[in-house]
Amino acid sequence: MRSNIKYSEDIVPISDLKINPGKILNQVDKTRRPVLLTSRGRGVAVVESVKDYEEKAEEQAFLRGVVKGLMDIEEGREISLAEVKKRLGMGK
Repeated sequence: MRSNIKYSEDIVPISDLKINPGKILNQVDKTRRPVLLTSRGRGVAVVESVKDYEEKAEEQAFLRGVVKGLMDIEEGREISLAEVKKRLGMGK
């Protein structure tokens, strides 16, 4: 998953997408970088591959889980491995 934006290539007026959508989609596929679509000089949407979008979503979910776990530990909401095994019916 790449993300280093090239401002000369990756910021495109939405009119370019309307004229030649295949060109924009091919660019995203080839470079694996998202394209920022603009309208009247302002960003309005991002085009990126589904694979990259899914990878980012999975990474965010994982990081949220890690942060939640760290907060639970910091606030004393933890249980022993033996208790986890007991709750899961894994015996000793």
